[in-house]
Formats: sequence, C-alpha cells, structure tokens
Amino acid sequence: MTLHTPLGRLRIIGLIEGISFLLLLFLAMPLKYMFGMPQFVRVIGMAHGILFLVYLLFLLQATLAYSWSWARAIILFLSTLVPFGTFVADYMILRHEKG
Repeated sequence: MTLHTPLGRLRIIGLIEGISFLLLLFLAMPLKYMFGMPQFVRVIGMAHGILFLVYLLFLLQATLAYSWSWARAIILFLSTLVPFGTFVADYMILRHEKG
C-alpha cells in the first residue's frame, strides 16, 4: 500500500477509519453509557466523522480513477457502516486490485 495511488490512499484510510469506528463502538460508547464519561465519544466521534468523510472522498477518487462500477463503490461505502466492514472489504475486494 502506498499513498502515491488512489487505491493505496483508499486502503490506508479504510484501515484507519475502521479502527476509529471500532474505538468508537467498543471503547468510547461503553465509557459513555456504563461509566458516564461522554468526552471520549466527543473526541473519537469527531475523529471518526472526519475519517469517514475522507474515506468517501478517496472512494470517489478511486472509483473515477479506475473506472469502477457504481455497484462496487456502493458496496465499499456500505462496508463503512458495519463494524469490521472496511477490513473485510479491503481483504475481499481491494487487495486484488492493481493500482
């Protein structure tokens, strides 16, 4: 993976975005609702939101650069909505791409 190609950027931000989603779900949310510590949701939630938008930007860039079908782009978008989804999408779809 390299930052020099649209595919490389998409794969890297997908991994980072996926980690931020897991941190939000399995660290920040339990701290908020079980221990009354909402500050973690604010910080991690903001970071995750920014990373999500960057992922969408890089997804659009890769879709246009590699002439991917919109169906593929939609599947990759939907993978961001499921815990561990970006990791599965990277393993099943993106690692086979030439970029």
